[in-house]
Amino acid sequence: MSETENLAKTRAFVVDTTRSQQCTWKPVAIDDVQLTDAFWEPRIRRNRELTIPSQLQQCEETGRIDNFRRASGKKDLPFQGIFFNDSDIYKWADAAANSLAAFPDPDLDAKLDAVIQEIADAQQPDGYLNTYFMFEREKERFTNLKDMHEIYCAGHLFQAAVAHYRATGKSSFLNIAKRLADCLDNTFGPGKRSGACGHEEAEMGLVELYRATGERRYLELADFMVQQRGMTPGLFGNSKYHQDHLPFAEQTEFVGHAVRHLYLACGATDIVSEKPDSPYRGALEALWDNLTRRRMYVTGGAGSRWEGEAFGNDYELPNDRAYTETCAAIGSVMWNWRMLLLTGEAKYADLMETTLYNAVLPGLSLDGMHYFYQNPLADRGSHRRQAWFGCACCPPNVARLLASLSGYFYTVGSDRVGVHLYANSSANLTLPTGDSFAFGVETQFPWDGHVAFTVREAPARPVRLHLRTPWWAESASFAVNGQLEGEWEVEGDYIVIEREWKAGDVVTLDLEMTVQRVETHPHVLANRGRVAIQRGPLIYCVEQADHPTADVWDIALPDDGEFSAEFVADLLGGVTVLRTQGVASDPSEWEGALYAPYLRHSEMETHLVEIVAVPYFAWANREAGPMQVWIPTASPMS
Repeated sequence: MSETENLAKTRAFVVDTTRSQQCTWKPVAIDDVQLTDAFWEPRIRRNRELTIPSQLQQCEETGRIDNFRRASGKKDLPFQGIFFNDSDIYKWADAAANSLAAFPDPDLDAKLDAVIQEIADAQQPDGYLNTYFMFEREKERFTNLKDMHEIYCAGHLFQAAVAHYRATGKSSFLNIAKRLADCLDNTFGPGKRSGACGHEEAEMGLVELYRATGERRYLELADFMVQQRGMTPGLFGNSKYHQDHLPFAEQTEFVGHAVRHLYLACGATDIVSEKPDSPYRGALEALWDNLTRRRMYVTGGAGSRWEGEAFGNDYELPNDRAYTETCAAIGSVMWNWRMLLLTGEAKYADLMETTLYNAVLPGLSLDGMHYFYQNPLADRGSHRRQAWFGCACCPPNVARLLASLSGYFYTVGSDRVGVHLYANSSANLTLPTGDSFAFGVETQFPWDGHVAFTVREAPARPVRLHLRTPWWAESASFAVNGQLEGEWEVEGDYIVIEREWKAGDVVTLDLEMTVQRVETHPHVLANRGRVAIQRGPLIYCVEQADHPTADVWDIALPDDGEFSAEFVADLLGGVTVLRTQGVASDPSEWEGALYAPYLRHSEMETHLVEIVAVPYFAWANREAGPMQVWIPTASPMS
C-alpha cells in the first residue's frame, strides 16, 4: 500500500482505543475538533507558530540533532548534553506530527521529514537506536537499565512515530519504530533477558505501536515490562524511587519519581484497555484515590519533593518548595484521559480539567517561548520561566499536549456522544456505526459557565448526549430548544439527553461559577489557617504586581469578604480578576526579630487592602515579586 493510500486510512488520535473492547468510550480524532475560542485557540496557534519552531531551533543549537548526525557518521564531534537528550527530539516530533494532524503545513512537514531522516540514518543494522551509546560506548548498551534511560527514549520514539503515521499516513518514522521495537523484543521478554527501564515510558509507547501495527508482541512486551517491577529479588533493588517495591498489581500509593510513576500508570491503563485478564485495574483505582486524597496539590500538581523529583508522604505538600514538575502534570492528564476512556467516570475528566488549567498551563509563558520546570504555589519572586533547560523534558512535553488538545474534549459510542471539556469549538464526529454527529459550541469558558450546543448534523435515530457537570459547579441546569423536553437522566456526573436530533437543535447548559474558598486537610501543615480561591475550574493566586501597598505574604482574607469578578481584556492575555477587601499586617513591628511572644490578631497592627487575585496559570508573566496561592484567613472585618 502506498503512502498516499495510507493517508486516506489513518486518523490521528491522542491514544487509539477505537478497537479496545474494555473501554467505555472511543476517542475522536484530533482533526475532528477545531477549537475556536479566545482561550485555547490563541495558545494552540502560538504553539504552532512560535513554540514548535523555536524548540526545533533550540534542539539544533544545543546539539540534540547533531547527536544523530554524529551517530550516523555525518559529523565528527563528541556527544552533546545529557544522555537521554534523544527523547527531546522525539517529543518535539510528536508535537509537530500532532500539529500537522489538525493544521497541515508543508514547511513543518518538510522539517519533520528532515529530522526523521536524521533519526533513520543513525539507526543501527540491528534496529538499535540511541545516540549516546555509539562508538566507544557501544559495549555499554543495556548494561544499566536503571539509570541510563535507553528504553525510555525508545518509548518516546514509539509515540512520536505512531503520531506521525496517523497524522500524515507516511510510514517512514513508523518503520524506524518497528525496527527498534523488534530490537527490544529480541532482547527482553520471557525466555530472554529480564528488564525494564528505570524511567517508565516505553510501556505506553509499545501499546500504541501495537495499536498502529497489530503486532501483539509489542503489547506483550509492554505487559512484561510492567510485570518486571516488584519481583524478588527486585529489578532495581526493590527501590520505591523506581516503583520496584511491589508488583504493580499490589501498588496502592504513588511513590518515588512522580513522572515515572504516572507514566507507569498510563502504561498499565493501556494494557488493561487491551487485555481483559489484566490484574492492574484495582491498583489503578487505588493509586487514583491515594493521589487525589493525600498526595496532590489543589492545582492538580503532583510531586512535592525537589529531592528525586518525587512524591512525598501523605499530606506532605509544601507550597514554596513544591516541585510539581510540569511533566508530572502532563503525565496526570495523560493518565486521567486513559482512565476516562476505560471507565467513563466523570471524576477522571474533572481531574484532567483541573490539572490542565492549573498545573500544565503554568508551565508555559503567555508568549509561548518560556517554561517552568517546577511550579511552586508560593514564591518570593526568584522563580522565573526560562527559554530552555539542560534537561529539557518539559518544553516539548507541553508542546505535544497542546498540539493534541482538541482530541481530549469529546468521545463517542455507538449511540452516544460524550462532552468532557468545554470550549468554543466545531466538532464533526463519526460514531462507531459510521454515522456523523456534528455540532458547534459557543461559550466563554473558563470565564463563564454558559455553554450552547447547536446541532448541525445527526443520524435519523436517537443519540444520547452526555454533558459533564463539573465537581466545582454548585448547580447545573440545561434546556433543549429553550425548554426541558424529551428523555433525560443523570449518569454519575453526566446529564444524559436522549432524542432524535435535528439540525438546528440547541442545547444550553448553565454551570454556576461562584467564587469558592477551598480548605485543605488539617494534616497539610503548610495550609493550616489558610484558604485557596477557586472560580470555575481555575485556582487563583495573589501577585505582588497587583498589590502596591502591601507584601502579598502579609495579607489575610476575612471569612465574610465578598468577591467581585471582572473580566479584564488587556491583563495577562485577558483574564477574570477577583477582588475583595482584606487586611495586611505590618511586619515592621517585629523589628528584625525571628520570634516573639504570641500576639492575638486584635493586638496586631493591620490596615485595609484590596486583594486582587488572578488565575494561577498566568503568574510570573509580569515583573518579579512575591506570590502565593494559599492565603491566611483573618477574623471577620467589623
